[in-house]
Amino acid sequence: MAEAVTEQGVPTPQVRRIDLDQPWHWLAAGWRDLRMAPGVSLMYGAVYALIGCALTTWLWLEQILYVSLPLAATFTLIGPIAAVGLYQVSRDLEAEGRADLGRSLTAFQANPGQIAFMGVILLLFALAWMRLAFLLFMLFFGHSPMAPEALTMIDTFLAPQHLPFLILGTAIGAGLAGLVFAISVVSIPLLLDRPEANVITAIATSYEAVRQNFWPMLLWAWLIAMFIAVGIATLYLGLIVFLPMIGLATWHAYKDLVAWD
Repeated sequence: MAEAVTEQGVPTPQVRRIDLDQPWHWLAAGWRDLRMAPGVSLMYGAVYALIGCALTTWLWLEQILYVSLPLAATFTLIGPIAAVGLYQVSRDLEAEGRADLGRSLTAFQANPGQIAFMGVILLLFALAWMRLAFLLFMLFFGHSPMAPEALTMIDTFLAPQHLPFLILGTAIGAGLAGLVFAISVVSIPLLLDRPEANVITAIATSYEAVRQNFWPMLLWAWLIAMFIAVGIATLYLGLIVFLPMIGLATWHAYKDLVAWD
C-alpha cells in the first residue's frame, strides 16, 4: 500500500481493521517483551507500585482512604502518558532486539512538545474526574464522613441506600475513562513513532481506530481494566508485572492498528 501524503509532504496514518481476538496477541507480545527486557520493564512497574503504596498510606494516615477509589481511576487516565518509556522499550526490541534504560527514560524527547501537550490533555481529564468524585462524595456522604477502615468503606458503598452513588459514580467514571481510552489508546505511541505528527492527528487516528474496531477495542479496554484492578487488589504487587506488560502490549496494538506504508 502506498503511503498517503498530505500537501505538506507529511504522511497520514491509515487505520487497519483487526480481528476480535487480536488483544490477546498484544498481551502475548507484551509478555514476550517483558521477558526480553525484564530489568527495564519491571523497574517501571516497581515505581508505579511504590507510588500507589505511598499515596494509599498517606490517605490512610489522613483518614481519607475512601479517596483511593477515584485516585486509582486517575492512574488509569494518565497511564498512557506515563508509559512512554515502555513504548520505547518495545520499539527498540522490535528494531534492534535489545532495550536500553537511557533511551527509555528519554523517549519523550522524540517529540517533546506534542507528547507534553497530550500529557496536559490527559491531566485535565484526571483533574476533572477527581473534582467530580469529590462532588459526588460531598453529595452523598457530606453529612456523615466515611470511616477510614477498608471493611467499613466496603460496607458503606454496598449499602442499599447508596446504590445511586455507585450507579452515578460508575457511569461518570466509565464515560470519562472511555473517552480517554478512545483518544489515547494509540495516540502517544504514534507521537513517539512519528515525530512529525501532531496531537490532532494522533487523537483523530486513535478515535478512528476505536470506532472502526469497536468490539476488539472494547475487549482491550476490559483487559486493561481487569489487570489494573487485580494489580491494585494484590496490594499493588501485581502492578509490578501487569503495568509494564500492558504498556509494552500497547506498542504492538499501535503497530497493528495504524499503517503508514
